[in-house]
Amino acid sequence: MTNFASDNVTGVAPEIMDAILKANNDHAASSYGADKWTDSLNEKASAIFEKDVSVFPVISGTAANVLPISSLTPSYGTIYCHEQAHINTDECNASEFYTGGAKLIPLPGDHGKYTAETLSAAIFGKGVPRHSQPSLVSITQTTEAGTLYRPNEISAITAVARNNGLKVHMDGARFANSVAGLRVSPAEATWKAGIDVLSFGATKNGAMGAELVVFFNKTDMAELEHRRVRGGHFLSKMRFISAQLTAYLDNDLWLKNASHANAMATRIANSLKEIPSVSFVHPVEANILFMRMPKGMVRKLKSAGFEFYEMSDDEPTLVRLVLSFNSSADDVDNFVKIVKNYS
Repeated sequence: MTNFASDNVTGVAPEIMDAILKANNDHAASSYGADKWTDSLNEKASAIFEKDVSVFPVISGTAANVLPISSLTPSYGTIYCHEQAHINTDECNASEFYTGGAKLIPLPGDHGKYTAETLSAAIFGKGVPRHSQPSLVSITQTTEAGTLYRPNEISAITAVARNNGLKVHMDGARFANSVAGLRVSPAEATWKAGIDVLSFGATKNGAMGAELVVFFNKTDMAELEHRRVRGGHFLSKMRFISAQLTAYLDNDLWLKNASHANAMATRIANSLKEIPSVSFVHPVEANILFMRMPKGMVRKLKSAGFEFYEMSDDEPTLVRLVLSFNSSADDVDNFVKIVKNYS
């Protein structure tokens, strides 16, 4: 079976598995993050982002989102995000729960992105005691549609946020894929464009289970440590999370893995763009593809051992493919061959 359903179904990158095993060789000097792996993360991340940052390892993407969001949003606050954002559709009201009742305002927008103009038009009620107070903006990068915000688009959104006194969070579960796709520096993709805090994903890109919350302004992190403990993400054996992240950041493994996944998605897109029976729903800019194809083609691919999501029961059928750090060119080419032979 070749699984293109998600980048969550992969195994662990060898470099990260080796780091876990090495962290297991002996007792740590101390627990709860007082270890050499966790201690090194601030320095490593600061070098990558060209800025003195503060980082916090956690074990899930949901935690990486809602802990900083709740640190920056009061219970009476408003959070603006795209209507397809993970915090709006897939995290079981975790943002509302951790903030103690903040309100999510989903924004429309083509290809998984909203604009600065859409955000500006939605902001309402600031300073009026009876209204929810605008507090935070969240940008998903890479988007749920597999598309990318350009730095100038992010800057336009963050300018609106600044003008209204709002903080800006980036859900970067696939941040590595966005940097690889945009070919810009991590700094240009985040704080230089106005991002205050980043959820830097690793699990989808080769880690066993590790994410990194990155604060670009130290004054914003006052509540995070308490919320992390209260939320159950202050782990006694944190070295096993941090060891994954140190290996992830070392030698740009995060970028190498993402670049490979993106390249495999581009390989499929370039090979199928001239096939009349296949149409792409969104631009292919990272490691995710949304396509419409005949049901018979879907059945043929499934019978050949390919797994991917069928997003509709229509004819043609909407499908989603997600390529991973260890997707092979041979599997990609075999997928393309079956599609072409069917056509």
